[in-house]
Amino acid sequence: MILNVFNIIAPIVIIVSVGYLYAKKYQTDVSVINKLTLDIFVPALVLSVLIDKEFDILEYKELSIGAILVVFISGLLAWLTVKVTRFNAKTFIPPMMYVNSGNIGLPLVLLAFGKEAMAAAIVLFIIENTLHFTLGIKTLDRSASLIDMLKIPIILASIFGIVFNLIQFEPPEIILTPLAMIGNIAIPLMLFTLGVRLTDTNLNDWKIGIIGAVFRPLYGLIALVVVIPLLHLSELNQALLVIFAILPPAVLNFLVSEKYNQEPEKVVSIVLIGNLFSIVTIPITLYFLLSTTGIQ
Repeated sequence: MILNVFNIIAPIVIIVSVGYLYAKKYQTDVSVINKLTLDIFVPALVLSVLIDKEFDILEYKELSIGAILVVFISGLLAWLTVKVTRFNAKTFIPPMMYVNSGNIGLPLVLLAFGKEAMAAAIVLFIIENTLHFTLGIKTLDRSASLIDMLKIPIILASIFGIVFNLIQFEPPEIILTPLAMIGNIAIPLMLFTLGVRLTDTNLNDWKIGIIGAVFRPLYGLIALVVVIPLLHLSELNQALLVIFAILPPAVLNFLVSEKYNQEPEKVVSIVLIGNLFSIVTIPITLYFLLSTTGIQ
């Protein structure tokens, strides 16, 4: 079982490490790569999964509800923490709500549960990103336009993909094949750029970073205690919701905080220390899931 967990985690750690070591040796600007990832590669991945004829989005209604509840309960718990710690709510709460379902979540699910679990992982990714790019941005900027949010490529891809799925429209193979190939670029590239981002780790705000790293998975676990008894999830979907709940903060939290000047130096500590801490929490969670379920 330990070997199985190692085989799942090792490829993720290796690719992240390659990005980290490369950026340490060579000055690396990933802004263009990040833009390509957000504007092209990830939307293509989302769209290619949603329009797959074997994918029925209605099968994931309860998983979707579970993910939404986990996000909001985590936000509520973070708000209570802010009342005690006196952290800035707009700085601390978003990283506790919006998790790294892309850079870590997607490759983790692929390696742990195989391609058959990727559809559910994409659903979780869509929910997290939709909430982040709408509610998350609105939280930081009350004047943010809903129309502008709907123009974000990931949101557009999600909307078109869901509509196509519901009306059972499938584009010709000449479109599906390149779309899937472009989408497949996203997962390893997100891991590599995460490694590059880790070179920016700021330990000046280590206190809020460590508190965030510890409390982020804890909030998720508390949310699971409330949410799972309310839902009728398959064993696989329940395991995926557990992984979703304990993931570290999304790297996008830092990019958004930087854009809206919301204490980005503190947010980067929360995000990066949280992602480093996940090297401990994710293997423990995987070991628990693989040893207590029939999922292989």
